[in-house]
Amino acid sequence: MHSRLLIVLAAALAAPALAPAARSRELPGPAPTLSAKSSRYGRILFDGRGDVLYAFTKDRRGRSNCYGACAKTWPVYYKKGALVTGNGVRPGLVGTTKRRNGRRQITYAGRPLYYYVGDRKPGRISCQNVVEFGGRWLVVRPNGKLVRS
Repeated sequence: MHSRLLIVLAAALAAPALAPAARSRELPGPAPTLSAKSSRYGRILFDGRGDVLYAFTKDRRGRSNCYGACAKTWPVYYKKGALVTGNGVRPGLVGTTKRRNGRRQITYAGRPLYYYVGDRKPGRISCQNVVEFGGRWLVVRPNGKLVRS
């Protein structure tokens, strides 16, 4: 009976690790916060899992203007712990900005960074140069400039 209970407990504890994980928009651990990788738009920014990151032209002075429905479509890029730069990223351009809820959003060259909810696989870029929520959504080059194509 005792060993059977241990097996049930072990299975219950392992289940979350074995189940398909919901795509969290917050990276744990030591993975790079940002890295630059090649894409059809040239070298652009990705998170530590290979998901593309976007900037919003409506954001001003390093502050996000994307809340509510906007933030549901364009999830904010948060990360706990130290900001770690990966290949091709300029460490001096990585920072954070405080959101209304007090959490720190990752920025690059002063621009708050976001994901697009429809980019469901690493490397996918499906909403470049799109106008939504009063601004344009653009991928970001390692030098901090936006790709306007």
